Amino acid sequence: MKTIKNIYPKIYDFENLYQAYEIARKGKRFRDEVLTFSSNLESNLIEIQNHLIYGTYEVGKYRQFYVYEPKKRLIMALPFRDRVVQWAIYKQLFPIFDKQFIFDSYACREGKGTHAAADRLQYWLRQTERKPERYYYLKLDISKYFYRVDHDILINILKRKIHDDRLIDLLSIIINCEDTKFGLPAGIDPDMCTEDERLLDVGMPIGNLTSQMFANLYLNELDQYVKHELRLHYYIRYMDDVIILHPDKKYLAAVKDEIETFLNNKLHLQLNNKTAIRPCSMGIDFVGFRIWATHRKLKKKTAKKIKARVKHLIKAKARGQITEESFKGSIASYKGILKHCNSYGFRQSLNELFKNKRSE
Repeated sequence: MKTIKNIYPKIYDFENLYQAYEIARKGKRFRDEVLTFSSNLESNLIEIQNHLIYGTYEVGKYRQFYVYEPKKRLIMALPFRDRVVQWAIYKQLFPIFDKQFIFDSYACREGKGTHAAADRLQYWLRQTERKPERYYYLKLDISKYFYRVDHDILINILKRKIHDDRLIDLLSIIINCEDTKFGLPAGIDPDMCTEDERLLDVGMPIGNLTSQMFANLYLNELDQYVKHELRLHYYIRYMDDVIILHPDKKYLAAVKDEIETFLNNKLHLQLNNKTAIRPCSMGIDFVGFRIWATHRKLKKKTAKKIKARVKHLIKAKARGQITEESFKGSIASYKGILKHCNSYGFRQSLNELFKNKRSE
């Protein structure tokens, strides 16, 4: 394994900081905090640079709020200054980490994503359908993944890969934020846990760019174990959702036990009750679709949410709460999703929805 050395100066290089600023402000340039930062851009970037050079950087205060799609999650947003720092780190580190990931890891990677993951799984289902054996799938789902990542284990993974004390110190400051607790006790949902009950030694803030990078790096340990120790071929992961195909149901049950032991002992993670073994002929729920060898459909839950959201957008547009441009942009994004699955009937029902609203 190639170790990372002498990369810290590249992170605080002024040109890298400026490029990080340009990426961080995309789509947000007219927000007050971005305008304020931009009005004194050179001084602000030099201030960040000096904090990084002299090791005095401290993470800003998180703004906390909930989102409810696709499920309720606690989101923590950093000030714009800190997002610039995160992009500066990400730009230098992630391309190196990305080369170490397995091919069939699809989250938060260029050229991957949900549609590529769905295509890959469907390709495998077509392959296995032509074989004489009946194939099964093992679906693994890690309980409260982002809230349960162990800080010490994550930092040790980083230390194996990065031989640069200043960079490790910087990443440790981001991971071990002393002012904000990110972690949840095992088995507790975010909305059932008070801020005082949250944990300091586990968890990553959902919403951080570095959290995406760390999340992929953390479960890359599982990917490498599965590929090099268990030697599984039909293994695909999208963040904390894993699908494994095999013709032997008992073998999959044994694999599930092996993986659960690895997660418990090496990464201090637990599987949740969504973990299951079923015939591939039933279709596989993965990345928002239900996938068969011959076709794929939107999950019913996803379709209901899209329909409810479209109804909301139509009403909001009629009341003048959103612009025509914003409305068309949202509808276009849903149409883009529907192009990747068998959705004729659902598209017709949405068209009827538009017609009925126009006639009212």
